[in-house]
Amino acid sequence: MQTASKHRSWTLAVVSLATAMLMLDIAVVNTAISDMGRDLHTGLDGLKWVVDAYTLALAAVVLTTGSLADRLGRKLVFATGMAVFTLSSAAAAAATDITMLNIIRAVQGLGAAAMFATSMALLAHEFPQAQERAKALAVYGATIGASFAVGPLVGGALTSAFGWRSIFIINIPIGIAALAITRKYVRESRDPQPRRIDWAGQAALTAGLFLLVLALLRGNDVGWGSSQIVAQLVGAGVLLAIFVAIERRVKDPMLPLGLFKVPSFAGAQIAAFSISASLFAVFIYATIYLQQVLGLSPIEAGLIYLPGTFLNAAVSGATASVSDKISARVMVSAGLALVAGGLLMMTVPGAHSSWLAIEPGLLIAMIGTGMFNPAVIAVALGSVSEHQSGLAAGVNDTFRQAGIAVGVAALGAMIPTAALAKGDVTSYVSGLHNALAAGAGLAAVGAIAAAYLIRPVLQGRRESAAIQVQAQQVALEPCA
Repeated sequence: MQTASKHRSWTLAVVSLATAMLMLDIAVVNTAISDMGRDLHTGLDGLKWVVDAYTLALAAVVLTTGSLADRLGRKLVFATGMAVFTLSSAAAAAATDITMLNIIRAVQGLGAAAMFATSMALLAHEFPQAQERAKALAVYGATIGASFAVGPLVGGALTSAFGWRSIFIINIPIGIAALAITRKYVRESRDPQPRRIDWAGQAALTAGLFLLVLALLRGNDVGWGSSQIVAQLVGAGVLLAIFVAIERRVKDPMLPLGLFKVPSFAGAQIAAFSISASLFAVFIYATIYLQQVLGLSPIEAGLIYLPGTFLNAAVSGATASVSDKISARVMVSAGLALVAGGLLMMTVPGAHSSWLAIEPGLLIAMIGTGMFNPAVIAVALGSVSEHQSGLAAGVNDTFRQAGIAVGVAALGAMIPTAALAKGDVTSYVSGLHNALAAGAGLAAVGAIAAAYLIRPVLQGRRESAAIQVQAQQVALEPCA
């Protein structure tokens, strides 16, 4: 019994540590991005890929790596992902140009996907009882929130003290320690009836997302009406349509479309995409504004985010404690509405404003995020059957990461990338205002969709069960 308890404790610790490292890696990059650009002699065009290469790779393969883990072993895939992430962090720290760094970031995203995909399954295996699992997931969720919250400050402090390469170097000792713990204490587990790998769906989704993001990132420079951009957008649409067609017909789809017949599940994914493609995607451009327009150092930019991140953590804790009194639908919808309002308020600061002008809108948006995060996770997992919770978590993470990747590209298309290089800060700020307004509109759409689609958890489970029964009945019917 004591041995089992030790395995559980160490598994929770290493999974939380790994996930914290992944979330930090997303957040710390924003405050280091300006220093990267100066050191590697690149503009905003190249810097966008530092974020998008990572999130695009993560979003595209997280569901497939989950299937691989069920088949090959979750511990094996988790450890492999950790090794890839750690080695690619060392390579990123040694990058000599922006192309090399962006390729390495994509590899890093693949390692991150393997860890994300297996984390929930490892916890579910070690904590089979509902009450124990709920406590473990609370610790896991708190770790994610805290790491993302302190990410901008950590990134700013490391960059100011040691340079941008230190944000990747710090991953190396953490990764080595996590690998040692995994090898010694984490127990292997597999699905006795694993799903087949959906290679066709994986290829279509990856190619479609890549072409979409590529077109959005290059549209301003090449021309939105150019044959090259039009071909990329059309190709993206065709490939994503093919992906949907594959998922409808393949026996073991990587993304079971039947889950989206559950209104609450569909609402949770729309909400996750909308907050990621708006607030989280615009952080890179807001941080560049703080550093390259207002002239703040990386650590000063990180400190500006600190009040909002603490407020976010406090609201998240309060949200969890009142979840039995206030419905998840209200929390998700109201949270997104506050994000929309906060983003609109962030359009007030100009090219020569004080940094204080951005703070009210940022605080409002972070209050909304604190309300949103615990509730949307509860909806995503609670609207499907218990044995599908791991898959639901993977789908939710796919929509989150895809939202960041698409949002960075789409909102960046509204900002003149060459303006800062020419010293035209006014044009950059004007474009940033447009991006913030568009992000606010997207968050508002997500709020409306969440209010309309999300139902009580028990009702969501009943809907999911009814859909599964219908699917089984159809499967048993004789072919005409």
